[in-house]
Amino acid sequence: MHRMTNTVISHLRHGRRLALLPIAFLAACASNVPLNTPAVPPLSAPASPAAPTVAVPAAPTPQQLMLRDIVAQQDRLYRVAAPLLVNNTDLCKGNARNLLGFTAKNKYSFSDELSEAAQQAYGMDDRLQVMGVLAGSGAARAGIRVGDKLDMVEGKPVPPGVDAERQAATMLAPLITRGASARLTMLRNGMPVQVNVPFTRACAYSIELGNADNVTAYNDGRRVLITRGMMNFAANDNELAYVLAKEMAHNSLNHARVQRTTATAGAIIDNLIRIRPDMSAMSGLSGMKPMPQTMDAASDTLSLYMVARAGYDIDAAPRFWERLASQYPPSALNGYTALHPATSYRLSVMDKIIVDVKGKRDRRQPLLP
Repeated sequence: MHRMTNTVISHLRHGRRLALLPIAFLAACASNVPLNTPAVPPLSAPASPAAPTVAVPAAPTPQQLMLRDIVAQQDRLYRVAAPLLVNNTDLCKGNARNLLGFTAKNKYSFSDELSEAAQQAYGMDDRLQVMGVLAGSGAARAGIRVGDKLDMVEGKPVPPGVDAERQAATMLAPLITRGASARLTMLRNGMPVQVNVPFTRACAYSIELGNADNVTAYNDGRRVLITRGMMNFAANDNELAYVLAKEMAHNSLNHARVQRTTATAGAIIDNLIRIRPDMSAMSGLSGMKPMPQTMDAASDTLSLYMVARAGYDIDAAPRFWERLASQYPPSALNGYTALHPATSYRLSVMDKIIVDVKGKRDRRQPLLP
């Protein structure tokens, strides 16, 4: 499955294109003429009208069903992550950068297993096609739409093909680093459309979906991975935001580097973003170290401020983590609590931080820890 980094963090649209199978219902009319009856010209009668053609969508293939499920989960993940990334640039400890604000993929962005499904479901070909636009971003304000194809950057053609993503990134990198906007030409229904896209400042963390059912999350200093199991456990967007912000906070505080788990966590993330990860490598703690309670509490503090600044409700955060620890205790070694065992200490810190955040909000003070 393709990976989408936060340089183009997105809200995916699910406009699938179905193959149609026309079925014609044919009508016939037979007349019974009695024997020995003089022949007479038959009475003319209107022909029975043919039944209208009915377009029946083809049944989705297993690959299409798999792709739709993954895309739906990514859709939710990116939608919830977007305000956390955009509204917390000053809390990311220097880990912020400019974004275009849209995702662009082609058929080569997908695994061999899902490439044909991507072409059928989304009409992907060898050109980079917009899969989603971040609400409130410069791309959204510039009028970029899902389905647009990236044709030119600053008047230079974007090469199609297997290497299109890397080549487009190479063309855009100096603009994003030095400029305030990018002049793009998009193809919309085959016609060129000129747009000037202001860059959007955001935390420089890639947001990844892990294809595993264990309820956990990982960070490696530059990426955040949320497993499919954790996404299913999170009952609403607020709860998913708690987990995303917690892992973002670990990154901002350089906890992977301090714990010397950067390489281990990176290998776990590389494994779990595959369509079919090697789950035999995920036994026990997978080489990760449990987080010390002081470091965990520091990330809880920072994450609650991130959640509040992104517009999510912080009140239910302690109860979410308490429920998670109750259902998946530290004895479940491939779960989240095994890596973050100091639940009681964390909950006591969260209760205090929530009061602090609300007090600052009431006094209209900056929401800074």
